[in-house]
Amino acid sequence: MADEEEAKIESRLEGKDIYSPPEGFKEQANVNDPEIYEYAEENYEEFWADKAERLDWYEKWDEVLKWDPPHAEWFVNGKLNASYNCIDRHVKNGKGDKTAIIWEGEPVDETKEYTFSELQDEVSKFANALKEMGVEKGDIVTFYLPMIPELAIGLLACARIGAPHSVVFGGFSPEALKERINDAESEVLVTADGYYRRGGTIKMWENAEKALKNTPSIDNVVLVDRMERDIEINEERDSYYHELVKDQPAECEPEKMDAEDMLFLMYTSGTTGKPKGVVHTTGGYLTGVSATHNWVFDIKDDDIYWCTADIGWITGHSYIVYGPLANGCTTLMYEGSPDYPEKDRFWEIVEDYEVTKFYTAPTAIRLFMKWGEQYPNEHDLSSLKVLGSVGEPINPKAWKWYHEVIGGGDCPIVDTWWQTETGMMLITPLPGITDLKPGSATKPFPGLRADVFDSQGDSVDTNEGGYLVIKRPWPSMLRTLYQEPERYVETYWSEYENDIYFAGDGARKDEDGYFWVVGRLDDVLNVAGHRLSTMEMESALVDHPAVAEAAVVGKPDELKGQVPVGYVILESGNEPSDELAQELRAHVGEIIGPIGKPAAIRFSDDLPKTRSGKIMRRILKKLEKGESAGDTSTLRNPDIVKELKDKVQ
Repeated sequence: MADEEEAKIESRLEGKDIYSPPEGFKEQANVNDPEIYEYAEENYEEFWADKAERLDWYEKWDEVLKWDPPHAEWFVNGKLNASYNCIDRHVKNGKGDKTAIIWEGEPVDETKEYTFSELQDEVSKFANALKEMGVEKGDIVTFYLPMIPELAIGLLACARIGAPHSVVFGGFSPEALKERINDAESEVLVTADGYYRRGGTIKMWENAEKALKNTPSIDNVVLVDRMERDIEINEERDSYYHELVKDQPAECEPEKMDAEDMLFLMYTSGTTGKPKGVVHTTGGYLTGVSATHNWVFDIKDDDIYWCTADIGWITGHSYIVYGPLANGCTTLMYEGSPDYPEKDRFWEIVEDYEVTKFYTAPTAIRLFMKWGEQYPNEHDLSSLKVLGSVGEPINPKAWKWYHEVIGGGDCPIVDTWWQTETGMMLITPLPGITDLKPGSATKPFPGLRADVFDSQGDSVDTNEGGYLVIKRPWPSMLRTLYQEPERYVETYWSEYENDIYFAGDGARKDEDGYFWVVGRLDDVLNVAGHRLSTMEMESALVDHPAVAEAAVVGKPDELKGQVPVGYVILESGNEPSDELAQELRAHVGEIIGPIGKPAAIRFSDDLPKTRSGKIMRRILKKLEKGESAGDTSTLRNPDIVKELKDKVQ
């Protein structure tokens, strides 16, 4: 932990505008009584037991929570099955003909829909195929797939037979795949021959093959024939998905799982060393994601819900697959990018399917802003009722654009803060209750306790920046790091007392108790003794009408230690110039203060981004230090790195 002087994060972004829930929305909302917060605070275990009752259990729990800090057990000795809760019980309750999954491929007009009955059949067939392959309860199955229905089906098939799944994002390199397979000691890999991206094809099988050269635990590979490519396979090891399932019975009895049995393993990058294998269990996780999905998105029986994330990330696990399907909600999956064949593809999908609840990332929203209002304005978006934001803090300018242009000024925006480790949303508005402030994730979900600490473990003053912490266990929290229990304690529970979860994010709390997350602590610059959030500087840049998107990183400086440098993408119709650069520097100075003025502005047409749209700031940091950019294989636009390097020199 840094000393007290260094530990203060100066948070300077102010929230002035307040948006209250529309009266018509408030009246029909699933939750519209603010007293729920007081009730949940005073009756915490009873509150979560009530949420768990929304699921079907084979055997009821003996104890809601067993908390031996930092180790938690939820719904002790309860028995249930996640696949049953996401599919079978809806069929049993007469909803078998309701659409469970809508899938839209990148090629226009390539779609599939699965009712809950059809999903039950497909999941059962693949579950039986896995069992025939020798997969047993407790065996970890690794998935390396694009956004195709077989990925959701595969996860539910694993949950059905009690085999934890480990999904590796389809854009990851062979090295990343190999590392995750070997750590999990998976015996089965499920992958595909390839997928479509911006009109081209990504040859996924070649990446998988490279990884498989050094994965001794793998005995079987299941290959989804997405592209119908003519590829050479190892017939002793590899089998095509469609051949495996075609003769399997469409019935598979769900395994009775203990609430604390592992449901899945998800690897998340560590600041140093190998990726961390985050362990999520069955009962608490499913309770948390189904409850938050229902309340935060105000889910109704006729909703068409679309989360634009990839199932390769935790957002896709929690809010494409498990949360929506546990709630019997129709969930939409899309394979492709938002700009193919045109920059209105998302809005075309919203219009075609009459999407009602829409959940996307600030990076995407800023991209839509850059492209211009003409694309959403070409489509009827009046079906939308709630808009969501996830993945990083959203700057106020993007929030307001999202609210006005996409939501027509009528849709509450749920700006959600949570992590791979938390499993579910922790800080989030409830759209029928919460007054919204653009840029703030507002308040903790009912019953949760969050705070902002200084380095000594004391709560900081109002509007003073510090370290975001969670002060009470929650059902969907990670239980450990796979095969690394000491690292689990050291990473999340050792900064303060062992019952305080250290999130690794900086934040502040305003006079109304609203939380303003300023991003990862790694993204805090030490400028002449002032610790400043890069996220707030980025928000200040984007606040300027000429700026579409920005990234701020630190550049080493002999005098100040670090100075901020802004990478800026301009709105169409604006041209880079020295005059504009000075204007932007001054604009940031007005909002953040003189200390926050970028030392330099670097204009660019693009920034290094992953295929999911996340800006790779670590590459920008390396460029500013004069270092090699390192591995750029996971970027969707690796050529931009050389262009930016030339600007730095």
